[in-house]
Amino acid sequence: MFENKIVLTGVKPTGTPHIGNFLGAIRPALQLGHQVLDAGGKHYMFIADYHAINAEKDPQVLNQKLKEIACVYLAFGLDPNRTIFYRQSDIYQIPEITTILYAYTPKGFMNKAHAYKACLDKNREAGKPDDDGINMGLYTYPTLMAADILTFDTDIVPVGKDQVQHVEIARDIAGIINAHYNQKLLHLPEYYLDQNVAVVPGIDGRKMSKSYGNVIPIFADDKEIKKAVFSIKTDSRPMEEPKNPEEILVYQVYKSVASADKVAEMAYGLENGKLGYGHIKNMLLDGIIDLVKESREKYQYYMEHFEEVEAMLEEGAAKARPHAAKTLERLRNAVFGR
Repeated sequence: MFENKIVLTGVKPTGTPHIGNFLGAIRPALQLGHQVLDAGGKHYMFIADYHAINAEKDPQVLNQKLKEIACVYLAFGLDPNRTIFYRQSDIYQIPEITTILYAYTPKGFMNKAHAYKACLDKNREAGKPDDDGINMGLYTYPTLMAADILTFDTDIVPVGKDQVQHVEIARDIAGIINAHYNQKLLHLPEYYLDQNVAVVPGIDGRKMSKSYGNVIPIFADDKEIKKAVFSIKTDSRPMEEPKNPEEILVYQVYKSVASADKVAEMAYGLENGKLGYGHIKNMLLDGIIDLVKESREKYQYYMEHFEEVEAMLEEGAAKARPHAAKTLERLRNAVFGR
């Protein structure tokens, strides 16, 4: 599927990730990248800092988040010698390509974008004007996202279910431009939807999310991770009472972090009244620490030696810019008849 394909993944700098981010987004993205490269394809991965400024206006906070997310991906095994890893804002052709795309993007595409519609709904529920707090960056972000994708003649974009629309809009914009000039100026991308991506519950049973305050941090110290794990909701049933593992929140999280034999061990103990909630929380704690221990050490190293990460990002941008320049030149020549 990925043989000789160009695959592009973007990540927003949203701060230090939690276990849910790792299992649901980071690990799948890295695994997919390895598959692409092993199949002879090309893998682009960028940090979407232009997208981030729609919500985060403090440069110090923004740069800290960017620093953290870059170090997280490197700590978990991103190889910048194989993957082209760069900051979005370091590809100076992206804004000009976005400007060209604006001229061919129907306003209706922006009106139907999920994030914009969600903001409208939120404002209406609160009795506020429709566009309260909505800037043009948020409104037009699907076009910038289309530029991210189309700039590199991307074949495949891995997405979650709520992001399929982004690729469809990029594809539609490319189709409009190609049809107008009766030539293939832009490559039409496809989305890749991984049906096996883990959705990890938080300590309160809802989807793990920083906005809910129910996360288990990845790179905190053992004491903080233990505090989060032992905060997971349980009931008052005694240890000896047989339990359905699927009804136990600790077990649901454990399935995402432990090996199959360890998961089976916990399931057996719960079903046969041999493991209490304290036991299984300690098993989960050990599983999480084992999962992140080596990566946590790498993360701390990169955070303390960020000049090395900067060099990697700059090198990645230098690799990416020639392709971007070719796409921009192709568009400019067609649009301005040069």
